[in-house]
Amino acid sequence: MDAAMDGSVWCAANYVPLSPLSFLERAALVYGDRVAVVSGDRQFSWGQTRERCLAGASALAQLGVARRDVVAVIASNTPAMYELHFGVPMTGGVLCTLNTWHDAAMVSVLLKHSDATVFLVEAQFLAVALDALRLLAGAGANLPVVITISDTDSGGGSGMDYEALLRSAPRGFEIRWPADERDPISLNYTSGTTSRPKGVIYSHRGAFLNSLATVLANDVVTTPVYLWIVPMFHCNGWCMVWGTAAKGGTSVCIGSMAPKVIFEKIVQHGVTNMACAPTVLSMIVNAPASERKLLPRRVRILAGGAPPPPQVLAKMDELGFEVVHGYGLTETYGPATVCAWKPEWDALPLAERARIKARQGVPHNMLQEIAIKDPVTMETLPSDGRAVGEVMVRGNTVMSGYYKDAAATEETMRGGWLRTGDLGVRHLDGYIQLKDRAKDIIVSGGENISSIEVESVLFGHPAVLDAAVVARPDDHWGETPCAFVTLKDGARATAGGIIEFCRARLPHYMAPRTVVFRSELPKTSTGKTQKHLLREKANAMGSLRKPDTSRL
Repeated sequence: MDAAMDGSVWCAANYVPLSPLSFLERAALVYGDRVAVVSGDRQFSWGQTRERCLAGASALAQLGVARRDVVAVIASNTPAMYELHFGVPMTGGVLCTLNTWHDAAMVSVLLKHSDATVFLVEAQFLAVALDALRLLAGAGANLPVVITISDTDSGGGSGMDYEALLRSAPRGFEIRWPADERDPISLNYTSGTTSRPKGVIYSHRGAFLNSLATVLANDVVTTPVYLWIVPMFHCNGWCMVWGTAAKGGTSVCIGSMAPKVIFEKIVQHGVTNMACAPTVLSMIVNAPASERKLLPRRVRILAGGAPPPPQVLAKMDELGFEVVHGYGLTETYGPATVCAWKPEWDALPLAERARIKARQGVPHNMLQEIAIKDPVTMETLPSDGRAVGEVMVRGNTVMSGYYKDAAATEETMRGGWLRTGDLGVRHLDGYIQLKDRAKDIIVSGGENISSIEVESVLFGHPAVLDAAVVARPDDHWGETPCAFVTLKDGARATAGGIIEFCRARLPHYMAPRTVVFRSELPKTSTGKTQKHLLREKANAMGSLRKPDTSRL
Protein backbone atom coordinates (compact mmCIF):
# COMPACT_ATOMS: atom_id res chain seq x y z
CA MET A 1 0.00 0.00 0.00
CA ASP A 2 1.18 3.52 -0.82
CA ALA A 3 0.55 6.25 1.71
CA ALA A 4 -1.35 9.20 0.22
CA MET A 5 -1.62 11.21 3.48
CA ASP A 6 -1.95 10.39 7.17
CA GLY A 7 -4.52 7.66 7.57
CA SER A 8 -5.30 7.21 3.86
CA VAL A 9 -3.98 4.71 1.34
CA TRP A 10 -4.36 3.74 -2.29
CA CYS A 11 -4.84 -0.01 -2.61
CA ALA A 12 -6.83 -2.67 -4.43
CA ALA A 13 -9.78 -2.00 -2.14
CA ASN A 14 -10.27 1.59 -3.24
CA TYR A 15 -8.60 1.94 -6.62
CA VAL A 16 -9.21 0.05 -9.87
CA PRO A 17 -8.14 1.49 -13.23
CA LEU A 18 -11.16 2.98 -15.02
CA SER A 19 -12.14 1.11 -18.17
CA PRO A 20 -15.35 0.90 -20.25
CA LEU A 21 -14.88 -2.88 -20.19
CA SER A 22 -16.53 -2.69 -16.77
CA PHE A 23 -19.72 -1.45 -18.46
CA LEU A 24 -20.03 -4.74 -20.36
CA GLU A 25 -19.44 -6.80 -17.25
CA ARG A 26 -22.21 -4.98 -15.40
CA ALA A 27 -24.62 -5.05 -18.35
CA ALA A 28 -24.24 -8.83 -18.63
CA LEU A 29 -24.77 -9.22 -14.88
CA VAL A 30 -27.81 -6.94 -14.55
CA TYR A 31 -29.40 -7.13 -18.00
CA GLY A 32 -28.16 -10.52 -19.21
CA ASP A 33 -31.45 -11.53 -20.86
CA ARG A 34 -32.23 -8.13 -22.39
CA VAL A 35 -31.45 -7.47 -26.04
CA ALA A 36 -28.10 -5.73 -26.48
CA VAL A 37 -27.75 -5.56 -30.27
CA VAL A 38 -30.29 -5.80 -33.12
CA SER A 39 -29.38 -5.93 -36.79
CA GLY A 40 -32.11 -7.02 -39.21
CA ASP A 41 -33.25 -10.46 -38.10
CA ARG A 42 -30.22 -10.99 -35.85
CA GLN A 43 -30.20 -10.06 -32.19
CA PHE A 44 -28.05 -10.87 -29.18
CA SER A 45 -28.71 -10.47 -25.47
CA TRP A 46 -26.23 -8.85 -23.13
CA GLY A 47 -25.22 -12.29 -21.87
CA GLN A 48 -24.62 -13.50 -25.41
CA THR A 49 -22.78 -10.30 -26.34
CA ARG A 50 -20.37 -10.72 -23.43
CA GLU A 51 -19.70 -14.33 -24.43
CA ARG A 52 -19.10 -13.32 -28.04
CA CYS A 53 -16.72 -10.54 -26.95
CA LEU A 54 -14.79 -12.98 -24.77
CA ALA A 55 -14.62 -15.49 -27.62
CA GLY A 56 -13.36 -12.77 -29.95
CA ALA A 57 -10.70 -11.77 -27.42
CA SER A 58 -9.65 -15.40 -27.00
CA ALA A 59 -9.36 -15.88 -30.77
CA LEU A 60 -7.30 -12.71 -31.17
CA ALA A 61 -5.02 -13.75 -28.31
CA GLN A 62 -4.52 -17.10 -30.05
CA LEU A 63 -3.40 -15.15 -33.11
CA GLY A 64 -0.78 -13.43 -30.96
CA VAL A 65 -2.46 -10.12 -30.13
CA ALA A 66 -0.76 -8.79 -27.00
CA ARG A 67 -0.92 -5.60 -24.95
CA ARG A 68 -0.68 -2.44 -27.08
CA ASP A 69 -0.89 -4.37 -30.35
CA VAL A 70 -3.13 -2.58 -32.84
CA VAL A 71 -6.10 -4.42 -34.33
CA ALA A 72 -7.63 -2.60 -37.31
CA VAL A 73 -11.19 -3.03 -38.53
CA ILE A 74 -13.15 -1.65 -41.45
CA ALA A 75 -16.85 -2.34 -40.98
CA SER A 76 -20.24 -0.67 -40.87
CA ASN A 77 -22.49 -0.52 -37.81
CA THR A 78 -22.92 -4.26 -37.22
CA PRO A 79 -22.93 -6.61 -34.21
CA ALA A 80 -19.33 -7.58 -34.96
CA MET A 81 -18.22 -3.93 -35.02
CA TYR A 82 -19.96 -3.39 -31.68
CA GLU A 83 -18.36 -6.48 -30.15
CA LEU A 84 -14.84 -5.57 -31.27
CA HIS A 85 -15.00 -2.41 -29.14
CA PHE A 86 -14.88 -4.75 -26.16
CA GLY A 87 -13.18 -7.85 -27.55
CA VAL A 88 -10.01 -6.07 -28.72
CA PRO A 89 -9.42 -4.14 -25.44
CA MET A 90 -10.04 -7.39 -23.52
CA THR A 91 -6.77 -8.66 -25.03
CA GLY A 92 -4.95 -5.51 -23.94
CA GLY A 93 -4.86 -4.55 -27.62
CA VAL A 94 -5.78 -1.24 -29.23
CA LEU A 95 -8.77 -1.00 -31.57
CA CYS A 96 -8.27 1.03 -34.74
CA THR A 97 -11.53 1.62 -36.62
CA LEU A 98 -11.04 2.80 -40.20
CA ASN A 99 -13.34 5.05 -42.17
CA THR A 100 -15.39 2.94 -44.57
CA TRP A 101 -15.16 5.69 -47.19
CA HIS A 102 -11.37 5.46 -47.49
CA ASP A 103 -9.92 4.18 -50.74
CA ALA A 104 -7.27 1.45 -50.94
CA ALA A 105 -4.37 3.93 -50.99
CA MET A 106 -5.49 5.57 -47.74
CA VAL A 107 -6.26 2.25 -46.05
CA SER A 108 -2.76 1.00 -46.89
CA VAL A 109 -1.22 4.18 -45.44
CA LEU A 110 -3.18 3.80 -42.20
CA LEU A 111 -2.45 0.09 -41.85
CA LYS A 112 1.24 0.83 -42.17
CA HIS A 113 1.18 3.87 -39.88
CA SER A 114 -0.83 2.07 -37.18
CA ASP A 115 1.38 -1.06 -37.24
CA ALA A 116 -1.79 -3.17 -37.27
CA THR A 117 -1.09 -6.84 -36.60
CA VAL A 118 -4.64 -8.03 -37.37
CA PHE A 119 -7.10 -6.58 -39.88
CA LEU A 120 -10.81 -7.41 -39.69
CA VAL A 121 -12.78 -6.61 -42.84
CA GLU A 122 -16.52 -6.70 -43.45
CA ALA A 123 -17.29 -8.54 -46.68
CA GLN A 124 -18.60 -5.48 -48.52
CA PHE A 125 -15.24 -3.73 -48.08
CA LEU A 126 -13.08 -6.73 -48.95
CA ALA A 127 -12.13 -5.54 -52.45
CA VAL A 128 -10.78 -2.23 -51.10
CA ALA A 129 -8.98 -4.06 -48.30
CA LEU A 130 -7.31 -6.54 -50.66
CA ASP A 131 -6.12 -3.70 -52.91
CA ALA A 132 -4.72 -1.96 -49.83
CA LEU A 133 -2.88 -5.12 -48.80
CA ARG A 134 -1.38 -5.42 -52.28
CA LEU A 135 -0.10 -1.87 -51.97
CA LEU A 136 1.38 -2.72 -48.57
CA ALA A 137 3.10 -5.81 -49.95
CA GLY A 138 4.47 -3.81 -52.85
CA ALA A 139 5.98 -1.34 -50.39
CA GLY A 140 7.66 -4.17 -48.49
CA ALA A 141 5.62 -3.59 -45.33
CA ASN A 142 4.57 -6.30 -42.90
CA LEU A 143 1.09 -7.61 -43.65
CA PRO A 144 -1.50 -8.08 -40.90
CA VAL A 145 -3.49 -11.26 -40.39
CA VAL A 146 -6.81 -10.79 -42.22
CA ILE A 147 -10.16 -11.88 -40.79
CA THR A 148 -13.35 -11.47 -42.80
CA ILE A 149 -16.67 -10.47 -41.23
CA SER A 150 -19.78 -11.88 -42.90
CA ASP A 151 -23.30 -10.57 -42.36
CA THR A 152 -24.72 -13.86 -41.07
CA ASP A 153 -24.29 -15.98 -37.95
CA SER A 154 -22.96 -18.89 -40.00
CA GLY A 155 -20.04 -16.97 -41.51
CA GLY A 156 -18.08 -18.30 -44.43
CA GLY A 157 -16.77 -21.42 -42.74
CA SER A 158 -13.15 -20.32 -43.11
CA GLY A 159 -10.71 -20.42 -40.21
CA MET A 160 -10.11 -16.73 -40.85
CA ASP A 161 -13.78 -15.87 -40.75
CA TYR A 162 -14.99 -13.91 -37.72
CA GLU A 163 -17.95 -16.15 -36.88
CA ALA A 164 -15.86 -19.29 -37.37
CA LEU A 165 -13.18 -17.90 -35.05
CA LEU A 166 -15.77 -17.18 -32.37
CA ARG A 167 -17.03 -20.77 -32.54
CA SER A 168 -13.55 -22.30 -32.37
CA ALA A 169 -12.00 -19.96 -29.79
CA PRO A 170 -10.79 -21.60 -26.55
CA ARG A 171 -13.20 -20.92 -23.70
CA GLY A 172 -12.23 -19.56 -20.29
CA PHE A 173 -10.36 -16.48 -21.58
CA GLU A 174 -9.41 -14.10 -18.77
CA ILE A 175 -9.82 -10.42 -19.51
CA ARG A 176 -6.54 -8.51 -19.57
CA TRP A 177 -7.61 -5.44 -17.64
CA PRO A 178 -5.46 -2.34 -18.13
CA ALA A 179 -2.53 -2.13 -15.73
CA ASP A 180 -2.88 1.64 -15.89
CA GLU A 181 -6.10 3.46 -16.79
CA ARG A 182 -4.03 5.67 -19.09
CA ASP A 183 -3.22 2.63 -21.25
CA PRO A 184 -4.49 3.04 -24.85
CA ILE A 185 -7.84 1.54 -25.76
CA SER A 186 -8.31 2.83 -29.30
CA LEU A 187 -6.63 4.68 -32.15
CA ASN A 188 -8.84 7.02 -34.17
CA TYR A 189 -7.66 8.72 -37.33
CA THR A 190 -8.89 12.24 -38.03
CA SER A 191 -10.96 12.81 -41.14
CA GLY A 192 -7.95 14.04 -43.10
CA THR A 193 -9.86 16.32 -45.44
CA THR A 194 -6.85 18.56 -46.04
CA SER A 195 -3.81 16.46 -45.11
CA ARG A 196 -2.70 13.00 -44.07
CA PRO A 197 -4.85 11.92 -41.12
CA LYS A 198 -3.37 11.92 -37.62
CA GLY A 199 -3.81 8.97 -35.27
CA VAL A 200 -5.53 10.11 -32.07
CA ILE A 201 -4.85 7.93 -29.03
CA TYR A 202 -7.70 7.27 -26.59
CA SER A 203 -7.08 5.86 -23.12
CA HIS A 204 -9.27 3.53 -21.04
CA ARG A 205 -9.75 6.39 -18.57
CA GLY A 206 -10.76 8.94 -21.19
CA ALA A 207 -13.12 6.49 -22.92
CA PHE A 208 -14.76 5.62 -19.59
CA LEU A 209 -15.29 9.27 -18.68
CA ASN A 210 -16.47 10.47 -22.08
CA SER A 211 -18.91 7.57 -22.37
CA LEU A 212 -20.56 8.69 -19.14
CA ALA A 213 -20.40 12.34 -20.21
CA THR A 214 -22.16 11.58 -23.50
CA VAL A 215 -24.84 9.56 -21.71
CA LEU A 216 -25.45 12.46 -19.32
CA ALA A 217 -25.41 15.10 -22.06
CA ASN A 218 -28.04 13.20 -24.04
CA ASP A 219 -30.18 12.36 -20.99
CA VAL A 220 -29.98 8.66 -21.88
CA VAL A 221 -32.47 6.74 -19.75
CA THR A 222 -31.84 3.32 -18.20
CA THR A 223 -32.22 0.51 -20.78
CA PRO A 224 -32.56 2.93 -23.72
CA VAL A 225 -33.15 1.90 -27.31
CA TYR A 226 -30.40 3.57 -29.30
CA LEU A 227 -30.58 3.94 -33.09
CA TRP A 228 -27.15 3.86 -34.71
CA ILE A 229 -26.77 6.66 -37.24
CA VAL A 230 -23.30 7.89 -36.27
CA PRO A 231 -20.69 5.47 -37.69
CA MET A 232 -19.06 3.40 -34.97
CA PHE A 233 -15.74 4.08 -36.67
CA HIS A 234 -16.12 7.80 -35.90
CA CYS A 235 -14.73 8.54 -32.42
CA ASN A 236 -15.94 5.05 -31.45
CA GLY A 237 -19.47 6.15 -32.20
CA TRP A 238 -18.99 9.28 -30.07
CA CYS A 239 -18.22 6.80 -27.25
CA MET A 240 -21.82 5.57 -27.28
CA VAL A 241 -20.69 2.03 -28.13
CA TRP A 242 -19.51 1.91 -24.54
CA GLY A 243 -22.20 4.31 -23.29
CA THR A 244 -25.07 2.03 -24.33
CA ALA A 245 -23.45 -0.76 -22.32
CA ALA A 246 -23.21 1.52 -19.29
CA LYS A 247 -27.02 1.93 -19.40
CA GLY A 248 -27.89 -1.64 -20.42
CA GLY A 249 -29.41 -0.37 -23.65
CA THR A 250 -30.37 -1.93 -26.96
CA SER A 251 -28.35 -0.92 -30.01
CA VAL A 252 -30.37 -0.93 -33.24
CA CYS A 253 -27.99 -1.20 -36.20
CA ILE A 254 -29.21 -0.05 -39.61
CA GLY A 255 -27.51 0.09 -42.98
CA SER A 256 -29.18 3.23 -44.27
CA MET A 257 -29.59 6.86 -43.22
CA ALA A 258 -32.67 7.31 -45.40
CA PRO A 259 -35.41 9.17 -43.46
CA LYS A 260 -37.94 6.46 -44.38
CA VAL A 261 -35.77 3.80 -42.71
CA ILE A 262 -35.09 6.02 -39.68
CA PHE A 263 -38.82 6.60 -39.07
CA GLU A 264 -39.60 2.89 -39.57
CA LYS A 265 -36.96 1.73 -37.11
CA ILE A 266 -37.95 4.31 -34.50
CA VAL A 267 -41.52 3.04 -34.56
CA GLN A 268 -40.60 -0.66 -34.83
CA HIS A 269 -38.17 -0.70 -31.91
CA GLY A 270 -39.44 2.15 -29.74
CA VAL A 271 -36.23 4.14 -30.13
CA THR A 272 -35.50 6.59 -27.30
CA ASN A 273 -32.15 8.06 -28.35
CA MET A 274 -29.96 8.59 -31.38
CA ALA A 275 -27.15 10.85 -32.57
CA CYS A 276 -26.27 12.27 -35.94
CA ALA A 277 -24.73 15.12 -37.92
CA PRO A 278 -26.92 18.13 -38.80
CA THR A 279 -27.11 16.95 -42.42
CA VAL A 280 -29.25 14.03 -41.23
CA LEU A 281 -31.55 16.46 -39.41
CA SER A 282 -32.03 18.33 -42.69
CA MET A 283 -32.87 15.07 -44.46
CA ILE A 284 -35.47 14.23 -41.81
CA VAL A 285 -37.25 17.59 -41.86
CA ASN A 286 -37.33 17.63 -45.65
CA ALA A 287 -38.57 14.06 -46.05
CA PRO A 288 -41.92 13.81 -47.88
CA ALA A 289 -44.95 13.25 -45.68
CA SER A 290 -45.36 9.75 -47.15
CA GLU A 291 -42.04 8.70 -45.56
CA ARG A 292 -42.75 10.07 -42.10
CA LYS A 293 -44.43 8.23 -39.25
CA LEU A 294 -46.05 9.49 -36.06
CA LEU A 295 -43.47 8.93 -33.33
CA PRO A 296 -44.66 6.85 -30.36
CA ARG A 297 -42.61 9.10 -28.04
CA ARG A 298 -40.24 12.04 -28.27
CA VAL A 299 -36.85 10.89 -29.50
CA ARG A 300 -33.81 12.62 -28.08
CA ILE A 301 -31.05 13.32 -30.61
CA LEU A 302 -27.51 14.43 -29.87
CA ALA A 303 -26.45 16.47 -32.91
CA GLY A 304 -22.90 17.56 -33.60
CA GLY A 305 -20.35 18.01 -36.37
CA ALA A 306 -21.51 21.46 -37.51
CA PRO A 307 -23.89 24.04 -36.09
CA PRO A 308 -27.44 22.98 -37.04
CA PRO A 309 -29.47 25.80 -38.61
CA PRO A 310 -32.11 27.16 -36.20
CA GLN A 311 -34.79 26.61 -38.85
CA VAL A 312 -33.99 22.89 -38.94
CA LEU A 313 -34.01 22.67 -35.13
CA ALA A 314 -37.45 24.27 -35.02
CA LYS A 315 -38.86 21.81 -37.56
CA MET A 316 -37.35 18.83 -35.73
CA ASP A 317 -39.14 19.94 -32.58
CA GLU A 318 -42.44 20.04 -34.46
CA LEU A 319 -41.89 16.46 -35.72
CA GLY A 320 -41.39 15.13 -32.19
CA PHE A 321 -37.61 15.08 -31.92
CA GLU A 322 -35.78 16.77 -29.07
CA VAL A 323 -32.40 17.87 -30.38
CA VAL A 324 -29.48 18.28 -27.99
CA HIS A 325 -26.69 20.25 -29.60
CA GLY A 326 -23.12 19.24 -28.81
CA TYR A 327 -19.66 20.06 -30.10
CA GLY A 328 -16.38 18.24 -30.13
CA LEU A 329 -13.66 16.73 -32.27
CA THR A 330 -11.73 13.52 -32.61
CA GLU A 331 -9.15 14.84 -30.14
CA THR A 332 -11.86 15.11 -27.44
CA TYR A 333 -13.29 11.58 -27.88
CA GLY A 334 -16.15 13.16 -29.81
CA PRO A 335 -18.58 15.29 -27.73
CA ALA A 336 -16.93 17.92 -25.50
CA THR A 337 -19.68 20.47 -24.93
CA VAL A 338 -23.46 20.47 -24.73
CA CYS A 339 -26.00 23.25 -25.04
CA ALA A 340 -27.37 22.45 -21.58
CA TRP A 341 -31.03 23.35 -21.55
CA LYS A 342 -32.58 25.56 -18.86
CA PRO A 343 -36.26 25.08 -17.88
CA GLU A 344 -37.01 28.80 -18.16
CA TRP A 345 -36.25 28.61 -21.88
CA ASP A 346 -39.27 26.36 -22.43
CA ALA A 347 -41.55 29.41 -22.32
CA LEU A 348 -39.74 31.14 -25.19
CA PRO A 349 -41.15 31.17 -28.74
CA LEU A 350 -40.08 28.21 -30.87
CA ALA A 351 -37.80 30.32 -33.07
CA GLU A 352 -36.01 31.76 -30.04
CA ARG A 353 -35.59 28.29 -28.50
CA ALA A 354 -34.05 27.07 -31.74
CA ARG A 355 -31.70 30.06 -31.87
CA ILE A 356 -30.43 29.28 -28.36
CA LYS A 357 -30.15 25.57 -29.08
CA ALA A 358 -27.91 26.28 -32.09
CA ARG A 359 -25.14 27.38 -29.72
CA GLN A 360 -22.44 24.90 -28.76
CA GLY A 361 -22.94 25.54 -25.04
CA VAL A 362 -20.85 24.61 -22.04
CA PRO A 363 -18.37 21.84 -21.13
CA HIS A 364 -19.97 18.49 -20.44
CA ASN A 365 -19.61 16.97 -16.98
CA MET A 366 -16.21 15.37 -17.58
CA LEU A 367 -14.43 18.26 -19.31
CA GLN A 368 -12.63 20.65 -17.00
CA GLU A 369 -12.79 23.89 -18.94
CA ILE A 370 -13.44 25.57 -22.27
CA ALA A 371 -12.26 29.06 -23.18
CA ILE A 372 -12.18 31.54 -26.04
CA LYS A 373 -8.57 32.72 -26.28
CA ASP A 374 -6.25 34.78 -28.39
CA PRO A 375 -4.08 31.99 -29.90
CA VAL A 376 -0.95 34.16 -29.79
CA THR A 377 -1.12 35.80 -26.36
CA MET A 378 -3.32 33.05 -24.79
CA GLU A 379 -5.39 35.85 -23.26
CA THR A 380 -8.96 34.79 -22.39
CA LEU A 381 -11.30 37.07 -24.33
CA PRO A 382 -14.36 38.83 -22.87
CA SER A 383 -17.66 36.95 -22.61
CA ASP A 384 -19.57 39.55 -24.60
CA GLY A 385 -20.79 37.52 -27.57
CA ARG A 386 -18.59 39.61 -29.89
CA ALA A 387 -14.91 38.94 -29.18
CA VAL A 388 -13.87 36.17 -31.58
CA GLY A 389 -11.02 33.87 -30.57
CA GLU A 390 -9.91 30.27 -30.80
CA VAL A 391 -11.91 27.65 -28.91
CA MET A 392 -9.59 25.83 -26.50
CA VAL A 393 -10.35 23.02 -24.05
CA ARG A 394 -8.62 21.10 -21.30
CA GLY A 395 -9.59 18.22 -19.06
CA ASN A 396 -9.71 14.48 -18.58
CA THR A 397 -11.42 13.77 -21.90
CA VAL A 398 -8.71 15.22 -24.13
CA MET A 399 -6.68 12.72 -26.18
CA SER A 400 -3.44 11.21 -24.95
CA GLY A 401 -1.71 12.49 -28.08
CA TYR A 402 -1.05 11.76 -31.74
CA TYR A 403 0.45 8.37 -32.54
CA LYS A 404 4.08 8.66 -33.70
CA ASP A 405 3.82 12.46 -33.88
CA ALA A 406 5.23 14.07 -30.76
CA ALA A 407 5.77 17.40 -32.53
CA ALA A 408 2.10 17.66 -33.55
CA THR A 409 1.01 16.66 -30.05
CA GLU A 410 3.16 19.34 -28.47
CA GLU A 411 1.95 22.00 -30.89
CA THR A 412 -1.74 21.15 -30.46
CA MET A 413 -1.46 21.17 -26.66
CA ARG A 414 0.92 24.12 -26.44
CA GLY A 415 0.25 26.31 -23.42
CA GLY A 416 -1.65 23.61 -21.53
CA TRP A 417 -4.75 23.78 -23.73
CA LEU A 418 -5.98 21.73 -26.68
CA ARG A 419 -6.21 24.14 -29.59
CA THR A 420 -9.23 23.19 -31.67
CA GLY A 421 -8.67 25.43 -34.70
CA ASP A 422 -12.28 26.60 -34.35
CA LEU A 423 -13.21 30.24 -33.86
CA GLY A 424 -16.02 31.29 -31.56
CA VAL A 425 -17.42 33.69 -28.99
CA ARG A 426 -18.61 33.28 -25.43
CA HIS A 427 -21.91 34.87 -24.47
CA LEU A 428 -22.66 36.60 -21.19
CA ASP A 429 -24.27 33.42 -19.82
CA GLY A 430 -21.04 31.45 -20.43
CA TYR A 431 -22.31 29.52 -23.45
CA ILE A 432 -19.96 29.41 -26.44
CA GLN A 433 -20.97 29.73 -30.07
CA LEU A 434 -18.85 28.78 -33.05
CA LYS A 435 -18.24 31.36 -35.73
CA ASP A 436 -16.14 29.27 -38.09
CA ARG A 437 -13.14 27.08 -38.59
CA ALA A 438 -10.09 29.33 -38.71
CA LYS A 439 -9.51 28.29 -42.33
CA ASP A 440 -13.15 28.95 -43.28
CA ILE A 441 -13.34 32.61 -42.21
CA ILE A 442 -13.81 34.86 -45.26
CA VAL A 443 -11.78 38.08 -45.13
CA SER A 444 -13.50 40.60 -47.38
CA GLY A 445 -12.26 44.18 -47.53
CA GLY A 446 -10.63 43.72 -44.13
CA GLU A 447 -13.87 42.41 -42.55
CA ASN A 448 -14.15 38.89 -41.17
CA ILE A 449 -17.25 37.06 -42.41
CA SER A 450 -18.47 33.91 -40.65
CA SER A 451 -19.54 31.34 -43.22
CA ILE A 452 -21.71 29.77 -40.52
CA GLU A 453 -23.76 32.95 -40.12
CA VAL A 454 -24.34 33.25 -43.86
CA GLU A 455 -25.28 29.56 -44.10
CA SER A 456 -27.80 30.00 -41.30
CA VAL A 457 -29.59 32.68 -43.34
CA LEU A 458 -29.48 30.56 -46.48
CA PHE A 459 -31.17 27.67 -44.66
CA GLY A 460 -34.03 30.05 -43.91
CA HIS A 461 -34.84 30.34 -47.63
CA PRO A 462 -37.92 28.19 -48.33
CA ALA A 463 -36.35 26.59 -51.43
CA VAL A 464 -32.95 25.69 -49.90
CA LEU A 465 -32.26 22.11 -48.81
CA ASP A 466 -28.51 22.37 -48.20
CA ALA A 467 -25.96 25.16 -48.37
CA ALA A 468 -22.29 25.87 -47.79
CA VAL A 469 -20.38 29.13 -48.06
CA VAL A 470 -16.69 29.54 -48.92
CA ALA A 471 -14.41 32.34 -50.08
CA ARG A 472 -14.10 33.23 -53.75
CA PRO A 473 -11.22 35.44 -54.91
CA ASP A 474 -12.24 39.03 -55.65
CA ASP A 475 -9.98 41.58 -57.34
CA HIS A 476 -11.47 44.46 -55.38
CA TRP A 477 -12.34 43.03 -51.93
CA GLY A 478 -9.79 40.21 -51.77
CA GLU A 479 -12.46 37.60 -51.03
CA THR A 480 -16.25 37.51 -51.13
CA PRO A 481 -18.75 34.83 -50.03
CA CYS A 482 -19.61 32.18 -52.58
CA ALA A 483 -22.67 30.04 -51.77
CA PHE A 484 -23.08 26.47 -53.00
CA VAL A 485 -26.75 25.58 -52.77
CA THR A 486 -28.90 22.48 -53.18
CA LEU A 487 -32.61 23.10 -53.70
CA LYS A 488 -35.45 21.02 -52.32
CA ASP A 489 -37.15 18.64 -54.73
CA GLY A 490 -39.48 20.60 -56.98
CA ALA A 491 -38.36 23.99 -55.62
CA ARG A 492 -37.23 26.84 -57.85
CA ALA A 493 -34.95 29.78 -57.09
CA THR A 494 -32.55 32.07 -58.90
CA ALA A 495 -29.08 33.17 -57.85
CA GLY A 496 -30.24 36.79 -57.80
CA GLY A 497 -33.24 35.94 -55.67
CA ILE A 498 -31.12 34.11 -53.10
CA ILE A 499 -28.61 36.97 -52.94
CA GLU A 500 -31.42 39.47 -52.34
CA PHE A 501 -32.91 37.18 -49.69
CA CYS A 502 -29.55 37.23 -47.85
CA ARG A 503 -29.09 41.00 -48.26
CA ALA A 504 -32.45 41.59 -46.62
CA ARG A 505 -31.23 39.71 -43.55
CA LEU A 506 -27.49 40.41 -43.39
CA PRO A 507 -25.16 43.37 -43.77
CA HIS A 508 -24.57 43.67 -47.52
CA TYR A 509 -20.85 42.83 -47.25
CA MET A 510 -21.78 39.44 -45.72
CA ALA A 511 -24.24 38.43 -48.45
CA PRO A 512 -22.99 36.04 -51.13
CA ARG A 513 -21.92 37.63 -54.41
CA THR A 514 -21.93 34.25 -56.13
CA VAL A 515 -24.48 31.43 -55.92
CA VAL A 516 -23.74 28.03 -57.45
CA PHE A 517 -26.51 25.42 -57.67
CA ARG A 518 -25.54 21.77 -57.20
CA SER A 519 -27.58 18.57 -57.04
CA GLU A 520 -25.75 17.73 -53.79
CA LEU A 521 -22.84 19.00 -51.74
CA PRO A 522 -19.76 16.82 -51.14
CA LYS A 523 -19.85 15.20 -47.72
CA THR A 524 -17.56 13.12 -45.55
CA SER A 525 -18.80 9.76 -44.27
CA THR A 526 -19.82 11.48 -41.04
CA GLY A 527 -21.96 14.09 -42.79
CA LYS A 528 -19.61 17.07 -42.76
CA THR A 529 -19.52 19.23 -45.88
CA GLN A 530 -16.13 18.99 -47.57
CA LYS A 531 -15.48 22.70 -47.85
CA HIS A 532 -11.97 22.22 -49.12
CA LEU A 533 -13.45 20.77 -52.32
CA LEU A 534 -15.85 23.70 -52.63
CA ARG A 535 -12.98 26.15 -52.07
CA GLU A 536 -11.16 24.50 -54.97
CA LYS A 537 -14.27 24.99 -57.13
CA ALA A 538 -14.56 28.64 -56.07
CA ASN A 539 -10.89 29.28 -56.75
CA ALA A 540 -11.19 27.66 -60.17
CA MET A 541 -13.99 30.11 -61.03
CA GLY A 542 -11.43 32.91 -60.81
CA SER A 543 -11.71 36.38 -59.35
CA LEU A 544 -14.75 38.60 -59.46
CA ARG A 545 -13.58 41.81 -61.16
CA LYS A 546 -16.49 44.23 -60.97
CA PRO A 547 -16.49 46.23 -57.71
CA ASP A 548 -19.67 45.71 -55.68
CA THR A 549 -20.51 49.20 -54.46
CA SER A 550 -23.96 48.12 -53.25
CA ARG A 551 -22.40 46.56 -50.17
CA LEU A 552 -21.15 49.91 -48.89
